[in-house]
Amino acid sequence: MPGISQRGILVPASPIRKLTPFADAAKARGTKVYHLNIGQPDLPTPQKALNALKRIDRTTLEYSPSNGIKPLRDRLTGYYAKFGIDLSEKQIIVTCGGSEALLLTFLTCLDPGDEIIMTEPGYANYISFAVTAGVTIKTVTSRIEDGFALPSVVDFEKAITPKTKAILICNPNNPTGYLYSEEELHRLRDIVSKHDLFLISDEVYREFRYTDAPYLSALRLEGIEDKVIVVDSVSKRYSECGIRVGMIVSRNELFMSSVMKFCQARLSPPLLGQIVAEASIEGTEEYSRECFEEYKDRRDFFIAGLNNIPGVYSPMPKGAFYTVLSLPVDDAEDFCKWCLEEFSYKDGDTPEGFTGETVMMAPAAGFYSTPGLGKNQVRMAYVLKKEDLARALLILGKALEAYNGR
Repeated sequence: MPGISQRGILVPASPIRKLTPFADAAKARGTKVYHLNIGQPDLPTPQKALNALKRIDRTTLEYSPSNGIKPLRDRLTGYYAKFGIDLSEKQIIVTCGGSEALLLTFLTCLDPGDEIIMTEPGYANYISFAVTAGVTIKTVTSRIEDGFALPSVVDFEKAITPKTKAILICNPNNPTGYLYSEEELHRLRDIVSKHDLFLISDEVYREFRYTDAPYLSALRLEGIEDKVIVVDSVSKRYSECGIRVGMIVSRNELFMSSVMKFCQARLSPPLLGQIVAEASIEGTEEYSRECFEEYKDRRDFFIAGLNNIPGVYSPMPKGAFYTVLSLPVDDAEDFCKWCLEEFSYKDGDTPEGFTGETVMMAPAAGFYSTPGLGKNQVRMAYVLKKEDLARALLILGKALEAYNGR
Protein backbone atom coordinates (compact mmCIF):
# COMPACT_ATOMS: atom_id res chain seq x y z
CA MET A 1 0.00 0.00 0.00
CA PRO A 2 1.38 3.48 -0.81
CA GLY A 3 2.66 5.46 2.17
CA ILE A 4 1.42 8.87 3.18
CA SER A 5 3.43 12.09 2.99
CA GLN A 6 5.89 13.29 5.60
CA ARG A 7 3.62 16.31 5.85
CA GLY A 8 0.74 14.06 6.85
CA ILE A 9 2.91 12.38 9.47
CA LEU A 10 4.28 15.62 10.90
CA VAL A 11 1.01 17.54 11.24
CA PRO A 12 0.18 17.35 14.95
CA ALA A 13 -3.16 16.21 16.31
CA SER A 14 -5.18 19.08 17.73
CA PRO A 15 -4.90 19.32 21.54
CA ILE A 16 -8.35 20.90 21.40
CA ARG A 17 -10.01 17.91 19.73
CA LYS A 18 -7.63 14.95 20.27
CA LEU A 19 -9.57 13.69 23.32
CA THR A 20 -12.93 13.83 21.51
CA PRO A 21 -13.16 10.00 21.16
CA PHE A 22 -12.90 9.71 24.95
CA ALA A 23 -15.59 12.36 25.40
CA ASP A 24 -17.85 10.57 22.92
CA ALA A 25 -17.36 7.30 24.82
CA ALA A 26 -18.20 9.02 28.10
CA LYS A 27 -21.40 10.43 26.62
CA ALA A 28 -22.31 6.98 25.28
CA ARG A 29 -22.04 5.68 28.86
CA GLY A 30 -24.56 8.31 29.97
CA THR A 31 -22.08 10.83 31.38
CA LYS A 32 -22.69 14.53 30.88
CA VAL A 33 -19.55 16.30 29.60
CA TYR A 34 -18.94 20.01 30.15
CA HIS A 35 -16.89 21.18 27.17
CA LEU A 36 -14.25 23.63 28.33
CA ASN A 37 -11.87 22.49 25.59
CA ILE A 38 -13.13 24.40 22.58
CA GLY A 39 -13.95 28.04 21.84
CA GLN A 40 -17.40 27.43 20.39
CA PRO A 41 -19.55 30.35 21.58
CA ASP A 42 -22.92 29.31 22.97
CA LEU A 43 -24.48 32.74 22.46
CA PRO A 44 -27.00 33.06 19.61
CA THR A 45 -26.06 34.41 16.20
CA PRO A 46 -27.58 37.88 15.58
CA GLN A 47 -31.19 37.56 14.50
CA LYS A 48 -30.50 40.08 11.75
CA ALA A 49 -27.97 37.65 10.25
CA LEU A 50 -30.32 34.67 10.54
CA ASN A 51 -33.08 36.66 8.87
CA ALA A 52 -30.76 37.46 5.95
CA LEU A 53 -30.16 33.73 5.51
CA LYS A 54 -33.88 32.98 5.55
CA ARG A 55 -34.62 35.69 2.99
CA ILE A 56 -32.26 34.38 0.31
CA ASP A 57 -34.40 34.02 -2.81
CA ARG A 58 -31.75 33.34 -5.47
CA THR A 59 -32.51 30.76 -8.08
CA THR A 60 -28.81 29.92 -8.48
CA LEU A 61 -26.18 29.79 -5.75
CA GLU A 62 -23.31 30.96 -7.88
CA TYR A 63 -19.58 31.37 -7.34
CA SER A 64 -18.71 34.63 -5.66
CA PRO A 65 -15.66 36.72 -6.69
CA SER A 66 -12.43 35.12 -5.50
CA ASN A 67 -11.75 38.02 -3.13
CA GLY A 68 -15.31 38.04 -1.77
CA ILE A 69 -18.46 39.97 -2.63
CA LYS A 70 -17.93 43.72 -2.77
CA PRO A 71 -20.86 44.67 -0.48
CA LEU A 72 -19.24 42.63 2.31
CA ARG A 73 -15.82 44.18 1.72
CA ASP A 74 -17.38 47.65 1.65
CA ARG A 75 -19.08 47.03 4.99
CA LEU A 76 -15.86 45.71 6.46
CA THR A 77 -14.11 48.99 5.65
CA GLY A 78 -16.72 50.72 7.81
CA TYR A 79 -16.21 48.17 10.58
CA TYR A 80 -12.44 48.73 10.65
CA ALA A 81 -12.91 52.52 10.56
CA LYS A 82 -14.56 52.26 14.00
CA PHE A 83 -11.16 51.15 15.32
CA GLY A 84 -9.26 53.97 13.61
CA ILE A 85 -8.16 51.75 10.71
CA ASP A 86 -8.45 53.44 7.32
CA LEU A 87 -8.78 50.91 4.49
CA SER A 88 -10.20 50.51 1.01
CA GLU A 89 -12.18 47.43 0.02
CA LYS A 90 -9.26 46.42 -2.22
CA GLN A 91 -7.14 45.93 0.90
CA ILE A 92 -9.50 43.19 2.17
CA ILE A 93 -9.76 39.65 0.81
CA VAL A 94 -12.53 37.39 2.10
CA THR A 95 -11.45 33.84 2.91
CA CYS A 96 -12.91 30.52 4.01
CA GLY A 97 -12.55 31.37 7.69
CA GLY A 98 -9.57 32.78 9.52
CA SER A 99 -7.85 29.43 9.11
CA GLU A 100 -7.62 29.77 5.33
CA ALA A 101 -6.55 33.39 5.76
CA LEU A 102 -3.56 32.27 7.81
CA LEU A 103 -2.65 29.35 5.55
CA LEU A 104 -2.76 31.53 2.42
CA THR A 105 -0.67 34.14 4.21
CA PHE A 106 1.98 31.50 4.98
CA LEU A 107 1.93 30.25 1.39
CA THR A 108 2.31 33.77 0.04
CA CYS A 109 4.94 35.17 2.40
CA LEU A 110 7.16 32.17 3.06
CA ASP A 111 8.96 29.52 1.03
CA PRO A 112 9.56 25.97 2.30
CA GLY A 113 12.38 26.11 4.83
CA ASP A 114 11.71 29.72 5.84
CA GLU A 115 11.14 30.47 9.51
CA ILE A 116 8.42 32.30 11.40
CA ILE A 117 8.59 33.32 15.06
CA MET A 118 5.61 33.03 17.38
CA THR A 119 5.11 33.08 21.12
CA GLU A 120 4.34 29.92 23.02
CA PRO A 121 1.92 28.82 24.23
CA GLY A 122 0.26 29.62 20.92
CA TYR A 123 -2.76 28.52 18.94
CA ALA A 124 -1.99 24.91 18.08
CA ASN A 125 -3.28 25.06 14.51
CA TYR A 126 -0.60 27.62 13.64
CA ILE A 127 1.83 24.70 13.77
CA SER A 128 -0.41 22.63 11.50
CA PHE A 129 -0.57 25.43 8.93
CA ALA A 130 3.20 25.85 9.10
CA VAL A 131 3.77 22.14 8.45
CA THR A 132 1.34 22.32 5.51
CA ALA A 133 3.29 25.22 4.04
CA GLY A 134 6.70 23.66 4.76
CA VAL A 135 7.53 26.48 7.16
CA THR A 136 9.58 26.14 10.35
CA ILE A 137 8.13 27.59 13.55
CA LYS A 138 10.59 29.16 16.00
CA THR A 139 9.14 30.01 19.42
CA VAL A 140 9.82 32.48 22.19
CA THR A 141 8.27 31.49 25.49
CA SER A 142 5.82 33.55 27.50
CA ARG A 143 5.49 32.51 31.13
CA ILE A 144 2.43 31.93 33.29
CA GLU A 145 4.28 33.64 36.16
CA ASP A 146 4.28 36.84 34.04
CA GLY A 147 0.66 36.46 33.00
CA PHE A 148 1.91 35.42 29.52
CA ALA A 149 3.22 38.91 28.73
CA LEU A 150 5.23 39.43 25.54
CA PRO A 151 8.75 37.98 25.89
CA SER A 152 11.69 40.38 25.82
CA VAL A 153 13.32 41.88 22.74
CA VAL A 154 16.41 39.84 23.62
CA ASP A 155 14.38 36.62 23.36
CA PHE A 156 13.11 37.60 19.91
CA GLU A 157 16.56 38.64 18.74
CA LYS A 158 17.98 35.26 19.77
CA ALA A 159 15.34 33.49 17.67
CA ILE A 160 15.96 35.50 14.48
CA THR A 161 18.12 33.87 11.80
CA PRO A 162 18.76 34.65 8.11
CA LYS A 163 15.78 32.38 7.34
CA THR A 164 13.35 34.37 9.50
CA LYS A 165 10.66 36.05 7.40
CA ALA A 166 7.88 36.94 9.85
CA ILE A 167 6.65 37.26 13.42
CA LEU A 168 3.18 35.92 14.17
CA ILE A 169 1.06 37.14 17.09
CA CYS A 170 -2.50 36.60 18.26
CA ASN A 171 -3.97 39.67 19.94
CA PRO A 172 -6.06 39.18 22.07
CA ASN A 173 -4.35 35.86 22.50
CA ASN A 174 -5.64 32.35 22.02
CA PRO A 175 -4.88 30.29 24.15
CA THR A 176 -3.83 32.58 27.04
CA GLY A 177 -6.30 35.47 26.86
CA TYR A 178 -3.42 37.95 27.04
CA LEU A 179 -3.86 41.39 25.43
CA TYR A 180 -0.69 43.07 24.20
CA SER A 181 -0.14 46.63 25.36
CA GLU A 182 0.73 49.58 23.15
CA GLU A 183 4.30 49.47 24.49
CA GLU A 184 4.61 45.76 23.64
CA LEU A 185 3.30 46.31 20.12
CA HIS A 186 5.77 49.13 19.60
CA ARG A 187 8.57 46.76 20.64
CA LEU A 188 7.39 44.33 17.98
CA ARG A 189 7.20 47.12 15.42
CA ASP A 190 10.82 48.04 16.08
CA ILE A 191 11.98 44.41 15.71
CA VAL A 192 10.03 43.99 12.47
CA SER A 193 11.43 47.24 11.08
CA LYS A 194 15.02 46.47 12.11
CA HIS A 195 15.07 42.99 10.56
CA ASP A 196 12.75 43.70 7.59
CA LEU A 197 10.13 41.11 8.56
CA PHE A 198 6.40 40.69 8.11
CA LEU A 199 4.21 41.11 11.18
CA ILE A 200 1.23 38.73 10.92
CA SER A 201 -1.40 39.63 13.51
CA ASP A 202 -4.36 37.35 14.25
CA GLU A 203 -7.00 39.75 15.60
CA VAL A 204 -10.04 37.47 15.57
CA TYR A 205 -10.87 38.31 19.22
CA ARG A 206 -10.70 42.10 18.77
CA GLU A 207 -14.18 42.63 20.21
CA PHE A 208 -13.35 40.90 23.51
CA ARG A 209 -10.97 43.20 25.42
CA TYR A 210 -11.54 43.63 29.14
CA THR A 211 -9.28 46.61 29.93
CA ASP A 212 -9.80 50.36 29.64
CA ALA A 213 -6.61 50.80 27.60
CA PRO A 214 -7.17 52.08 24.03
CA TYR A 215 -7.15 49.31 21.44
CA LEU A 216 -4.24 49.28 19.02
CA SER A 217 -4.41 47.10 15.92
CA ALA A 218 -1.19 46.13 14.18
CA LEU A 219 -2.66 47.96 11.18
CA ARG A 220 -2.15 51.23 13.08
CA LEU A 221 1.55 50.74 13.81
CA GLU A 222 3.41 53.56 12.10
CA GLY A 223 6.44 52.93 9.93
CA ILE A 224 5.67 49.29 9.02
CA GLU A 225 2.43 49.76 7.10
CA ASP A 226 3.59 47.59 4.18
CA LYS A 227 4.83 44.82 6.50
CA VAL A 228 1.59 44.20 8.44
CA ILE A 229 -0.88 41.46 7.56
CA VAL A 230 -3.98 41.00 9.70
CA VAL A 231 -5.90 37.74 9.85
CA ASP A 232 -9.51 38.18 10.94
CA SER A 233 -12.86 36.37 11.10
CA VAL A 234 -16.53 36.89 11.95
CA SER A 235 -16.70 33.49 13.68
CA LYS A 236 -16.31 34.58 17.29
CA ARG A 237 -17.66 38.10 17.39
CA TYR A 238 -21.00 37.12 15.85
CA SER A 239 -21.15 33.46 16.99
CA GLU A 240 -20.87 32.39 13.34
CA CYS A 241 -18.14 29.75 13.41
CA GLY A 242 -20.05 27.56 10.94
CA ILE A 243 -20.38 30.06 8.08
CA ARG A 244 -16.58 29.96 7.50
CA VAL A 245 -15.97 33.60 6.65
CA GLY A 246 -12.65 35.20 7.46
CA MET A 247 -10.45 37.83 5.86
CA ILE A 248 -6.91 38.89 5.06
CA VAL A 249 -6.24 42.61 5.49
CA SER A 250 -3.07 44.32 4.26
CA ARG A 251 -1.87 47.50 2.58
CA ASN A 252 0.94 45.61 0.82
CA GLU A 253 -0.16 45.57 -2.84
CA LEU A 254 2.31 42.91 -3.97
CA PHE A 255 1.28 40.60 -1.14
CA MET A 256 -2.43 41.08 -1.84
CA SER A 257 -2.07 40.50 -5.59
CA SER A 258 -0.08 37.31 -4.85
CA VAL A 259 -2.67 36.04 -2.36
CA MET A 260 -5.31 36.51 -5.06
CA LYS A 261 -3.65 33.83 -7.19
CA PHE A 262 -4.25 31.28 -4.43
CA CYS A 263 -7.78 32.60 -3.95
CA GLN A 264 -8.51 32.19 -7.65
CA ALA A 265 -7.22 28.61 -7.50
CA ARG A 266 -9.66 27.75 -4.71
CA LEU A 267 -12.37 29.66 -6.65
CA SER A 268 -14.41 31.51 -4.02
CA PRO A 269 -15.31 31.86 -0.35
CA PRO A 270 -18.78 30.61 0.75
CA LEU A 271 -21.55 32.66 -0.85
CA LEU A 272 -24.19 32.03 1.84
CA GLY A 273 -21.71 32.71 4.59
CA GLN A 274 -20.81 36.06 3.06
CA ILE A 275 -24.48 37.07 2.90
CA VAL A 276 -24.84 36.27 6.60
CA ALA A 277 -21.60 38.08 7.47
CA GLU A 278 -22.62 41.18 5.52
CA ALA A 279 -25.86 41.38 7.48
CA SER A 280 -24.00 41.02 10.78
CA ILE A 281 -21.73 44.05 10.56
CA GLU A 282 -24.16 46.97 10.82
CA GLY A 283 -27.13 47.31 13.17
CA THR A 284 -25.79 44.76 15.67
CA GLU A 285 -24.06 47.15 18.08
CA GLU A 286 -26.41 46.27 20.95
CA TYR A 287 -25.85 42.57 20.26
CA SER A 288 -22.08 43.06 20.43
CA ARG A 289 -22.32 45.03 23.67
CA GLU A 290 -24.44 42.32 25.30
CA CYS A 291 -22.03 39.58 24.17
CA PHE A 292 -19.09 41.52 25.56
CA GLU A 293 -20.78 42.02 28.92
CA GLU A 294 -21.73 38.35 29.10
CA TYR A 295 -18.20 37.12 28.41
CA LYS A 296 -16.67 39.60 30.84
CA ASP A 297 -19.09 38.42 33.54
CA ARG A 298 -18.22 34.79 32.78
CA ARG A 299 -14.51 35.58 32.88
CA ASP A 300 -14.70 37.26 36.28
CA PHE A 301 -16.77 34.41 37.73
CA PHE A 302 -14.78 31.57 36.20
CA ILE A 303 -11.26 32.82 36.95
CA ALA A 304 -12.18 33.57 40.56
CA GLY A 305 -13.63 30.07 40.85
CA LEU A 306 -10.55 28.43 39.35
CA ASN A 307 -8.22 30.22 41.75
CA ASN A 308 -10.35 29.09 44.70
CA ILE A 309 -9.58 25.44 43.91
CA PRO A 310 -6.55 24.30 45.94
CA GLY A 311 -3.41 24.13 43.80
CA VAL A 312 -4.98 25.75 40.71
CA TYR A 313 -3.62 29.02 39.33
CA SER A 314 -4.95 31.09 36.43
CA PRO A 315 -3.79 34.58 35.48
CA MET A 316 -6.60 37.02 34.76
CA PRO A 317 -7.16 37.05 30.98
CA LYS A 318 -7.37 40.53 29.47
CA GLY A 319 -9.14 39.43 26.29
CA ALA A 320 -10.72 36.63 24.23
CA PHE A 321 -12.48 33.89 26.25
CA TYR A 322 -9.68 31.49 27.12
CA THR A 323 -7.22 30.93 29.92
CA VAL A 324 -4.17 28.71 30.35
CA LEU A 325 -3.93 27.55 33.96
CA SER A 326 -1.73 25.30 36.02
CA LEU A 327 -3.12 22.29 37.87
CA PRO A 328 -1.72 20.40 40.88
CA VAL A 329 -0.89 17.36 38.69
CA ASP A 330 2.30 16.08 37.05
CA ASP A 331 0.72 15.25 33.70
CA ALA A 332 -2.28 17.34 32.65
CA GLU A 333 -2.96 15.24 29.55
CA ASP A 334 -3.19 12.10 31.64
CA PHE A 335 -5.54 13.93 34.02
CA CYS A 336 -7.73 15.20 31.16
CA LYS A 337 -7.99 11.71 29.69
CA TRP A 338 -8.69 10.19 33.14
CA CYS A 339 -11.55 12.68 33.66
CA LEU A 340 -13.22 11.32 30.52
CA GLU A 341 -12.33 7.63 30.89
CA GLU A 342 -12.57 6.91 34.60
CA PHE A 343 -14.15 9.80 36.49
CA SER A 344 -17.71 10.98 36.86
CA TYR A 345 -19.31 13.00 39.63
CA LYS A 346 -22.80 12.44 40.99
CA ASP A 347 -24.63 14.17 43.80
CA GLY A 348 -28.21 13.81 44.97
CA ASP A 349 -30.83 11.92 43.01
CA THR A 350 -29.86 11.04 39.46
CA PRO A 351 -32.18 9.89 36.65
CA GLU A 352 -31.99 6.36 35.34
CA GLY A 353 -29.17 5.87 32.87
CA PHE A 354 -27.31 8.96 34.10
CA THR A 355 -23.79 7.99 35.17
CA GLY A 356 -22.60 11.39 36.35
CA GLU A 357 -20.81 14.45 35.05
CA THR A 358 -17.28 15.30 34.03
CA VAL A 359 -15.27 18.03 32.31
CA MET A 360 -13.32 18.11 29.05
CA MET A 361 -10.21 20.31 28.84
CA ALA A 362 -7.43 20.84 26.31
CA PRO A 363 -3.96 19.78 27.56
CA ALA A 364 -1.77 22.88 27.23
CA ALA A 365 1.42 21.00 26.27
CA GLY A 366 -0.03 20.87 22.74
CA PHE A 367 0.10 24.67 22.58
CA TYR A 368 3.86 24.68 23.22
CA SER A 369 6.59 23.70 20.77
CA THR A 370 9.31 23.25 23.39
CA PRO A 371 9.19 19.69 24.80
CA GLY A 372 8.30 19.54 28.48
CA LEU A 373 6.62 22.93 28.72
CA GLY A 374 2.99 23.18 29.78
CA LYS A 375 2.93 19.64 31.10
CA ASN A 376 0.87 20.61 34.17
CA GLN A 377 -1.27 23.17 32.33
CA VAL A 378 -4.58 23.11 30.47
CA ARG A 379 -6.41 25.57 28.27
CA MET A 380 -10.04 26.25 29.12
CA ALA A 381 -12.66 28.28 27.28
CA TYR A 382 -15.33 30.03 29.34
CA VAL A 383 -17.97 29.86 26.62
CA LEU A 384 -20.67 28.18 28.74
CA LYS A 385 -23.39 29.93 30.72
CA LYS A 386 -22.52 30.71 34.34
CA GLU A 387 -24.65 27.90 35.74
CA ASP A 388 -22.68 25.38 33.68
CA LEU A 389 -19.37 27.05 34.56
CA ALA A 390 -20.26 26.77 38.25
CA ARG A 391 -21.01 23.10 37.82
CA ALA A 392 -17.79 22.56 35.87
CA LEU A 393 -15.77 24.24 38.63
CA LEU A 394 -17.32 21.96 41.25
CA ILE A 395 -16.61 18.87 39.15
CA LEU A 396 -13.02 19.97 38.43
CA GLY A 397 -12.35 20.35 42.14
CA LYS A 398 -13.82 16.92 42.89
CA ALA A 399 -11.86 15.36 40.02
CA LEU A 400 -8.56 16.78 41.27
CA GLU A 401 -9.27 15.43 44.76
CA ALA A 402 -10.03 11.99 43.40
CA TYR A 403 -7.11 11.95 40.94
CA ASN A 404 -4.52 12.99 43.48
CA GLY A 405 -6.01 10.69 46.13
CA ARG A 406 -5.68 7.52 44.11
